[in-house]
Amino acid sequence: MSIETTGDGSSLATEDDEARVRVLKALADPTRLQIVRYLRRVRRGVTCGEIAQMVQMSPSAGSYHFRTLREAGLTVDERRSREKYVSLNEETFRRYAPGFLAAL
Repeated sequence: MSIETTGDGSSLATEDDEARVRVLKALADPTRLQIVRYLRRVRRGVTCGEIAQMVQMSPSAGSYHFRTLREAGLTVDERRSREKYVSLNEETFRRYAPGFLAAL
């Protein structure tokens, strides 16, 4: 893939573009869409185990998908005692994929 440049040779791509691409790549997977849809529906932080059970995936597959969503900024983790709770980072959706959550 080539990146467009301006007449002076500087790139037209911005940091926002790179973040937007990470977000869209993270959302371009049916399992991760199921996770996002579930988190939107429950509207609270839930454990990784609960999500994995709801979308019927193994713990190792869950770890991979949760990490991808977190690294794209789409989810946030909160540790409460020994459990990790995951919830949506709605600010990232508003900034890079406006209207996406409403369309689910």
